[in-house]
Amino acid sequence: MSAMLRQRPATTDTMLAVFADEATLRHALAFEVGLARTEAAEGLIGAAEAEAIAKLCAAIVIDPAELADEAALAGTLAIPLVARLRAALPEAPAKVLHKGATSQDVADTVLACQIRAAFRLLDADLARLATALATLAGRYATTPAIGRTLLQDALPIGFGLRIAQWQAGIAEAAARLSREVETSATLQFGGAAGTRSGLDGKAAAIASRLAAMLALPDAAPWQSRRGGIAGIATALAILIGSLGKMARDVSLLAQNGIGEAREPAIPGRGGSSAMAHKRNPTGCQITLSAALRAPGLVAGILAGLPAEQERGLGGWQAEGPALADLFLLAAGATEAMATVAEGLEVDEAAIARNLAAAGVGTDIGESAALVADLLVIND
Repeated sequence: MSAMLRQRPATTDTMLAVFADEATLRHALAFEVGLARTEAAEGLIGAAEAEAIAKLCAAIVIDPAELADEAALAGTLAIPLVARLRAALPEAPAKVLHKGATSQDVADTVLACQIRAAFRLLDADLARLATALATLAGRYATTPAIGRTLLQDALPIGFGLRIAQWQAGIAEAAARLSREVETSATLQFGGAAGTRSGLDGKAAAIASRLAAMLALPDAAPWQSRRGGIAGIATALAILIGSLGKMARDVSLLAQNGIGEAREPAIPGRGGSSAMAHKRNPTGCQITLSAALRAPGLVAGILAGLPAEQERGLGGWQAEGPALADLFLLAAGATEAMATVAEGLEVDEAAIARNLAAAGVGTDIGESAALVADLLVIND
């Protein structure tokens, strides 16, 4: 049942692990444990019942394939998961398991946990990329090169200015994603109709405790407001597109007739099964493929924004898979371009040759100052 041959070429092992079945189950069980313990702390259920739930969740072994079949029938993961837990518990803890919660609370909270874990992974590779690009931009800030507009020779620029623009665009997109994640990847706890009913007026305290236990910000129920998820998805697509801008430029610079820059030579990477002489820009390929796929994934999430009343039908259920795919694509693109930037081969002789052939002189204007400004702004 593995889809690794399809998924792994586009992403990283570590990001796949964030959205793996085992991680999804781990977060869902943590939600039930956290809910039981916080409700016990507020006196809604007994401490013994809460610990029985926690003990079971720590020990239970669930086959993800079997649970997936059950979830396909039930319509949501939480229904068969809670049923399995109740069947394995004594009567008293079984009655209070999942008290005051609903299936979407589990689904949205699990997704919020995965979003935050995924962003931490992305952030590390984005930092690698920013550092490598800043170094390159500074090194080539005053190197005259031909600028190109509408794919034609234009006027001279500092070669480092082009690189600084890559860095600035990616840094802006990363900052946008960070803000969206911080604001919107929060606890979802609203209960059956988003009113937090049946909790004896202690819902706010329970939510606060539960959020802290799951390392999420607390928030009012947002099950019918999907703008936060849409914002994260859109920010991911912008980030992927910004990485794609760099990939497009590097792939153009690497063409045989230009040859100004190319990806690092890595054994086993970028070859051809039929033409041994080729050195293909595989990192750029990964990133440009991601940039082609991302807009469609975001469009599906945006289409679900007009959710029906207190819980939509079909819209929010489409978000999790699409958002996971966006993070997988972003991880693959970020790692690929970080590797490219850290080993980018710049051919100064080719740069000088192409500039001389254009016959437009060597005045690069204020390129060096602009490089400094861009790198300071995005430091």
